[in-house]
Order: sequence, then C-alpha cells, then structure tokens
Amino acid sequence: MSANSKKPGAVEPNSTSTLRRPRLPPLKSLIAFEAAARHESFTRGGAEIGLTTSAVSHHVQQLEDFLGIPLFQRHAGRAMLTGTGRIYSRELERAFGAIAEATSLVAPQSQGGYLTIAVPNSFSVKWLQPRLETFLKANPSFRVRLATLHTHELEANRYDIAIAHAPIPPGLKLVEPLLVERLRPLCSPKLKAELGLAQLGDLARATLIHSNTPVTWTDFFRRFEGEVVDPAHELWLDRSAMAIEAAKQGLGVVLESDVLASEELRSGELVPALSDASQVIDNLSYYLIRSSSLRNASEASIFDGWLRREISALETSVRV
Repeated sequence: MSANSKKPGAVEPNSTSTLRRPRLPPLKSLIAFEAAARHESFTRGGAEIGLTTSAVSHHVQQLEDFLGIPLFQRHAGRAMLTGTGRIYSRELERAFGAIAEATSLVAPQSQGGYLTIAVPNSFSVKWLQPRLETFLKANPSFRVRLATLHTHELEANRYDIAIAHAPIPPGLKLVEPLLVERLRPLCSPKLKAELGLAQLGDLARATLIHSNTPVTWTDFFRRFEGEVVDPAHELWLDRSAMAIEAAKQGLGVVLESDVLASEELRSGELVPALSDASQVIDNLSYYLIRSSSLRNASEASIFDGWLRREISALETSVRV
C-alpha cells in the first residue's frame, strides 16, 4: 500500500471529527465576574450570588490568570473594569441570557419565580393580555410567562397552570370548569343597519364568518331555525381573534363568544346582529388545569383567585 493510500473509513488527522471544544474558563469564576461587573462592585455582585467579597475577588483573579489579561483595575480598595473587562462582561451577559432563554424554553418550571401559564392564542390576545396589567401591578414580584398552546399540546408541555378550551383530553388531571361562553351572531352597527338585520332569516343577506368555535353556524341554525340558512357569502378564518377583527371591520357576521369579544361589545364596535336576545347558546368552553408537578403553587393560587374575580366582573358587565 502506497504512503498516500488511505484505508476505508480512515480519519484524517485534521478532520473536524478530531476537533475538541476549546478549553473554557472555570464556570464559577465566570459567574462571579459577570455579577461583579454588572453591579460594578465585588460586594454587591457577591451578595447576588451568595459569595463574600473576598471570594468574588479570588474568582476574578482566577479568571484573569486563565485569560492572561486584567479585567479590573484595583486602586485604593476599589475595582474598576478595564476596557477589555467591559467588553468581556457584555458578551458574558449575552451568553448567560441565551442559556437562561434556552432553559426556559425546554423547562420553564426550572426557572425559579416564573409562573408559566398555558393559554389558547385567541383567549390570550382578546381577553387575558388586556387584563394582565392589573394582575402584574398587584403582584410586582411575579414573573409571568404565557405559552400559547392548543389543548391537545398540554400533555407534552410544562406549565404551572393552564386555561384550556374544550374538549379536554381524557388524560389530563386536576381539571376544573372555569368559564361558560355565550355565543351569538355579532356584527358591526353599520353592517346591521345596512342589511337591516333583525331575524335569523335576514342572515341570508350577510357574509357569515366562520371561526374555531365549539358551536358552528350549522349548530346555531338548527337550534333556533330548524334548518340551515344559505348565506350570501362565507368567510373562513383560523382564529377567533381574526374573525372578531373581520366582523369589527364590517366584513360580515360572526358567531362568537361574549368573552373574546367583550371589549368590542363594551365599546360598541360590535353589537348583537339579531333582535331576539334569547337566540344565544351557552357553552362550557374553558377549563382551569393545574400541573400535576406544580412547583409554584402559591403563585398559581394567587393567579387563580385573580382570574376568577375578573371572570365574575365580566359576567356582570357585558352579558346583555
């Protein structure tokens, strides 16, 4: 075999498979330096991570020895970042932030102090988020993470508490009824006047907007009319938030919930399309689910209490 021939499967000495991860500084030293640099104080930085001032100084010295460059200038009992130290501190802060974000993504409950709430997208956008400011003001120490998930995704994800839309998968435990929706035809006041909407049969002149609701237009017509009304046009949208916005813009009549459309009903941007107030379908649509491995029980309990008070206020304000 010639000197230049290679055995099958042989690895070149300089192949990327032989590369090793660069030698990294001690992690404890990196943490101590980043905290001290961010606080611009060995004492305050140490207090954040549970180390004495002398221990922080020792870790910073160890890091400087590893790097072969000074990160702080010591003078008269004070320590000030060097130009290089300031650059290194900024990059480390970004790196630690990326690690925290990655950890929160795959295991949000591991991040102490976070209350992770799983919630359907439209419920979050149309109802929860506009009210969340009051909760955060009342609980300034809380850190809330909203994860918009479909109900069928709950079993495969971590959360402290979930607001889930029916139907609920049978495998989920610790499930409590939360909210009954009232679904009715809604439209803009301008469209109602233009089409002269009052009775169910009048909807034949309208564009019917379909969204992802537990009660369909077919269900509604069969409940009150006995047969399905054939509309002039139909518009299908994936999310309730999109359907409500389309109705607000005058594109048609939507069969939607007084929960998700509560702000539009309150402001008058949407109104009931029909005169008969009894043509409404009540549907138990939302459930509260607690994680079986709940770590933030006290925070979840506080959020639960606030949530139920907000729902009680809703039930006395927009249900006309």
